[in-house]
Amino acid sequence: MTFDLSARARAAAIQMTEWRSVTGTPGECDFPHLLKTMLAQDRYFHLNPEHLRVQPLDDGTARSNLLALVKGEGRRTVVLAGHFDTVPFDDYAELVPFACDPEALLPLIIDKLKRTGENPQALADLLSGDYLPGRGLLDMKAGIAAGIAVLEAFAAQDHRQGNVLLLATPDEEDRSAGMRKAAALLPEIARESGLDIDLVINLDSIADDGDGSFGRSVTMGSIGKLLLTALVIGREAHACYPFAGINANYLAAELLAELECAPELAETSGHEIAAPPTALYVKDVKAGYNVTTPARIFLYWNTLQHRRGPAEVLSIATGMAREAMERAVSRLKQRAQTVSPPQPFGAESVPVLSYAELLEQARKSDPDFEASLELLNRELSERQDLDFPARARLVTEFVWASTKLPEPAVILGFGSLPYPAVTLKDEVLAERLMGVLGAAAAEKGTSVSRLSYFPGISDMSFLGEASGDLAVAEANTPIWGASFDLAPSPAYPVINIGPWGRDYHHWLERLHTPYAFDVLPLLVLRATKATLE
Repeated sequence: MTFDLSARARAAAIQMTEWRSVTGTPGECDFPHLLKTMLAQDRYFHLNPEHLRVQPLDDGTARSNLLALVKGEGRRTVVLAGHFDTVPFDDYAELVPFACDPEALLPLIIDKLKRTGENPQALADLLSGDYLPGRGLLDMKAGIAAGIAVLEAFAAQDHRQGNVLLLATPDEEDRSAGMRKAAALLPEIARESGLDIDLVINLDSIADDGDGSFGRSVTMGSIGKLLLTALVIGREAHACYPFAGINANYLAAELLAELECAPELAETSGHEIAAPPTALYVKDVKAGYNVTTPARIFLYWNTLQHRRGPAEVLSIATGMAREAMERAVSRLKQRAQTVSPPQPFGAESVPVLSYAELLEQARKSDPDFEASLELLNRELSERQDLDFPARARLVTEFVWASTKLPEPAVILGFGSLPYPAVTLKDEVLAERLMGVLGAAAAEKGTSVSRLSYFPGISDMSFLGEASGDLAVAEANTPIWGASFDLAPSPAYPVINIGPWGRDYHHWLERLHTPYAFDVLPLLVLRATKATLE
């Protein structure tokens, strides 16, 4: 009997969407156990229950990864990977009870859009019959469903060449704890099970507001992300005597102007763009109102990379920060002389240091510094009320105070978990896969295109062949090793083949079903077979 890939993908996608699995909730913890029960119904896992397991993260939570292995002949192995956590669904308002029930939600959203006149494109999409709504259906349970369909089709074969491992992980929407744990353990799992991992196929979704040609993309890597931070330290002064100090607000403003959407920190690969940085956070550390200028401002920017590593990003940002500070001092000197009567202004420069340079200075200044820093980091790592950037700020402030350096200054570093840019380096493999995938798409009357980089942040970063060394990121991230650890990537060849749709992370999140259920499982199956041959 022929295995119906399309029907299986659709049924699995809808069933998994009904299992609410918002990041950080009990539903996220329950999901892998529910998935194990689903997969255990397959004959292969009934005969080989040891190949189906839920593996706890052991991170102080009840979250787990799921690993489902179907073995055949030989060591060649394809991993099919996807995350099952979702963003919250309170944005569905009165439709919250139906947010994770795609078939029940569909007529209700159509009715709401007709009544309100909101989002004509969404209404047209849903009326067409080609789209299905639901929290997590697009991002990314339809992708996991395609992987399940391929896994079960592979298991149904009388003769299996190679091995297929399904990996389902939590926490992608927050800190990728699931994939980071899996990446650290996969080499050991492969050795124990006699596997050589030849390809990882990530199954994440792509947004496309057009005709779907962009969404029907196979990506040969994933974009990288660094959270660039700056602690701007001014010299406090009474507001009536501004030239007696140097206002951290103003220094931060010049830094903001210098870095905002700066092309120097953007990357372009062909027609693919890693967007320039934009500020995500700017705040002083004053506890309340007074007429003293602020002592410190903390800022951070999301920076995206294709080929650049942390060292190059930090070097470019440092050069730009120095230009901004030179401009600030020059302007203040000029204005001090322009006011009547002219005012004395004592700041000659604003040094720009990396966190690593600051740390080295602190070690020289205070013999008890290391013990105090270790204690602080341990305390902060237990503060669940503080996110990673907030912890990084507190550590940077502590290190600054330990140096006893004079004000003003700017301290640049990184404030969170890095997502390395990864790319498939085997061009022969890439070309062969695209040939196979193009032929499969043509069988379905459509086409697929090739992108170098998955356009969003993804778990691929922790499995693939990374661009650049992370040593500089580690040295300049105050909370590295205390609030998080990052094992070296196993550097597997990794690509993304996933569904597409519109408005993910929005109550109008909707999946293009003809591609997700009819085309995508075939693409994943053909890519898997081509790799295992």
